[in-house]
Amino acid sequence: MDNQQVLEIFMGRGMVDKYLAQDIEATMEASGKTMAETLADFDVISSKDEVWPVIASELSAELIDLQSFVPSPELLAEIPAGTARLHGALPVGVGPEGLHVVLSDPLNAQTAEDLRFALGKEVIVAVAPEFLIEEKIDEYYGGEGNSAASLLNELDTTLNADGTEDVASEANSAPIIRYVDLVLFQAIKEKASDIHFEPFDNDFKIRYRVDGGLFEMSPPPAHLAKAVISRVKVMSNMNIAETRVPQDGRIVKQIGERQVDMRVSTLPTQHGESVVLRVLDRSSVNLDLESVGLPEPIYEYISETILKPNGIFVVTGPTGAGKTTTLYAALRKINTIDAKLLTAEDPVEYDIDGIIQVPVNESIGLDFARILRAFLRQDPDRILVGEIRDKETAQIAIQASLTGHLVLSTLHTNDAPGAVTRLVDMGVEPFLVAASLEGVLAQRLVRTICPDCRSPYDPNEAILTQLGVSPYELGDKEFYTGRGCDTCGGSGYKGRQGLFELLDITDPIGELITERAPTVVLKQKAIELGMRTLREDGLSNIYSGRTTIEEVLKYT
Repeated sequence: MDNQQVLEIFMGRGMVDKYLAQDIEATMEASGKTMAETLADFDVISSKDEVWPVIASELSAELIDLQSFVPSPELLAEIPAGTARLHGALPVGVGPEGLHVVLSDPLNAQTAEDLRFALGKEVIVAVAPEFLIEEKIDEYYGGEGNSAASLLNELDTTLNADGTEDVASEANSAPIIRYVDLVLFQAIKEKASDIHFEPFDNDFKIRYRVDGGLFEMSPPPAHLAKAVISRVKVMSNMNIAETRVPQDGRIVKQIGERQVDMRVSTLPTQHGESVVLRVLDRSSVNLDLESVGLPEPIYEYISETILKPNGIFVVTGPTGAGKTTTLYAALRKINTIDAKLLTAEDPVEYDIDGIIQVPVNESIGLDFARILRAFLRQDPDRILVGEIRDKETAQIAIQASLTGHLVLSTLHTNDAPGAVTRLVDMGVEPFLVAASLEGVLAQRLVRTICPDCRSPYDPNEAILTQLGVSPYELGDKEFYTGRGCDTCGGSGYKGRQGLFELLDITDPIGELITERAPTVVLKQKAIELGMRTLREDGLSNIYSGRTTIEEVLKYT
């Protein structure tokens, strides 16, 4: 549940004043305890379990004792397993007024509304301890494998296989709603970064990306592709009648206690619309700079650089390399009461309290350059520009840095020295680049070896040659790989980490930039001055057993 909502209930009832509320919030953040536990510590309630009667009273809802509650099979059948898990919902009774349900988050009115829509019946919200609801859902709904299969059977029997039924009606049918909810729930549960709905001539694939790799889910029959895709478009407020042009939308979904944002993009193809959902789950992204995984020297350099009064700091890398996460983490570190922070993003991926975030809207001419010009009249201390794409944006960013603002941004280049050449190629004068650029961080994300099945192995000479390592220079170094196990789904990998390359724009580097030195010369000089390349950082992670040769070769 939303801690702020719970605290506001107690304040509204006069049980907590604003000064005590501040102490409770500070204590909870420092201790990591729940709101109920913190309220009990401050003697607002006698025990953490006393929070539920207060919430039930506030909602004028029934308080249910789940300790000895045993639902009948008929009652459990009222809510499909996937829907129960998705919404944190457990049926506790059926009456003439509707289905009585306890929710993990009873204070979220949208969850109850989504449940009513998915089930096609009235839902009366009751209250019970959250941990008991989760235990009962796990106990009585068991494994998740059968829920998708049963839904697919229901889809086949309730919807026309010949596709003659109106697509809008199909998209809003209960089986389709429950099936799409289940797909989203399972993908998010697996910490997917993207979900792909892909129609082909004779089949319909649903795949999701975890740790950079794609995995296929059990697909529905091909004739249901339009209905499933239309349901996703309805959820993201797109025009389901328009299938000839690409569209963009957004879905905000409550998954248990988490609010998950999904950016949605459609693309017309030969066999229908392909849809990709970019999952922006804040709970799976740690926005603290200390948790990004930066090597200590780079962490210290960035910590110092983001406190400078002016200059430009750039993070480079391909799409999906974690650039945005690094910049958000840097912003979070300097997001203090005495700093004015502004961001221009396309789109805004994560909302951060205390930072003014502006989304790019090209359709009305609101591009990075225009937003950046407006920023300079807003008295900012530090500015984040989602990406430097053109000469105009680059020139305004440099102007901002030279007039006393720190600018953070990204570029798409292969390595750190390449960012300098890219700016010059855009038409920015080299002396301005040298004067304003503080540093460039290049990064990649590589998969890490699963700790449960990690084992040593001897790579062959050919792959060592690709890596640029001589077998005779290895000494006692060991190499590791993942055999594949249940923990990692047989892939041998679990999780990802960054590889980093930092170019510090020192005076010798600045002189080379002013002289229009090519990238290779800049790189050689930077290496002489101590820069560790992406490949060298990759080798270090190989030797320490954190990743494999194949991953480093793939991304560096």
